[in-house]
Amino acid sequence: MPRSIWSGAISFGLVNVPVKLYSAVSRKTVRFHQLHDSDHVRIQQKRVCPADGEEVPYDNIVKGYEISPDKYVVIEPEELEALDPKKTRAIEIQEFVDLDEIDPIYFDHPYYLAPGTGASKAYRLLMSAMQETNKVAIARVVIRQKENLVAIRATGDVMTMATMVFHDEVIDPGTIDEVPDEDEAQVSKREVEMAQQLIDSLTADFEPEKYHDEYRERVLELIEAKASGEEITIQPPEEPAKVPDLMAALEQSLAAAKGSGGDGKAAATTRTRKRSTPSSGNGSKTTAKKKSSSSSGGGSRSGSKASSSKK
Repeated sequence: MPRSIWSGAISFGLVNVPVKLYSAVSRKTVRFHQLHDSDHVRIQQKRVCPADGEEVPYDNIVKGYEISPDKYVVIEPEELEALDPKKTRAIEIQEFVDLDEIDPIYFDHPYYLAPGTGASKAYRLLMSAMQETNKVAIARVVIRQKENLVAIRATGDVMTMATMVFHDEVIDPGTIDEVPDEDEAQVSKREVEMAQQLIDSLTADFEPEKYHDEYRERVLELIEAKASGEEITIQPPEEPAKVPDLMAALEQSLAAAKGSGGDGKAAATTRTRKRSTPSSGNGSKTTAKKKSSSSSGGGSRSGSKASSSKK
């Protein structure tokens, strides 16, 4: 059962709604340790001063900001503490906006907001009002000595809160040299129509459970195979098929989509991984090969005995 990581109150006007904060995601990854190749002993990392080669105790380490090459301004912990945002347990709503006004690029990490003790009615009132008006609350909150800009939404039976990046943290796409302008990349009306037909043929209802981290699953399968003593043979990746031009690519893609099924939904195009195993004997071999991602995410593989660690 998840545990709340913060508690406080949503504040708007003179109304306070006590809430508890829960992380809405549990990120999964396969983490590796660094080992010495000869004896597989885990490597230790030490803080060493390059000037004299001596290890530096943690108590002798200070924070410095580089203002020019090899020139730093040293900042003391007390100086940073004096600048910490005011510690508060309030999620202070600044304003309400329409969700479609917020570019998704501003969203960072999602959380759930559950009602605090005795706050069920006030919580339900705020959530219902936001659902009826289809509004999103933009607020500020201090969590772990850091002030965050957040967006609060009413989704189903619970409110969600997503931390947001600030405007000056979003990179202007105009600074990317490879972005073409309209004069460089003109497309014909026919090409646009075919692209729209391809989109229509691949349109489906979003079902998040269809999608899996296939790379992580393959890594766990590899770990399990090696742990059980199987020998792994690596094959080179397949070269992608070359299409003569954009129009030919659209025509081939549209033909493939139409031939895959008749309901207009996106069809799964999973290529099975080639795997060779001898019929008997001890030196069994497993062929590990890169697999192209399925458009539908594919079904879940058989459960691996190896478990992924969480960040």
